[in-house]
Amino acid sequence: QHVTETEAVKEIEGQLAKQPKINVPAITIHGAVDGVGPVQSSENHARYFGGPYQRRVFADVGHNPPQEDPKAFAAAILDLCKSVQI
Repeated sequence: QHVTETEAVKEIEGQLAKQPKINVPAITIHGAVDGVGPVQSSENHARYFGGPYQRRVFADVGHNPPQEDPKAFAAAILDLCKSVQI
């Protein structure tokens, strides 16, 4: 049986909602022109995290931010690391 993307995402989101929150520093990096996973798909992911969380959307970047904009990707990771106390 074919499952639409929306149905598949809803099922996964439901499974994730049952899991405990992730309590370590985390970041979602999304390309604004991602042709595989729409940028809107990560808009509400903050609810899965209890620790420091950031969401970054890179303009003019598709599905592979580390390869398409490595400087911005590295800067985002470093910013997250600097924002948490270890």
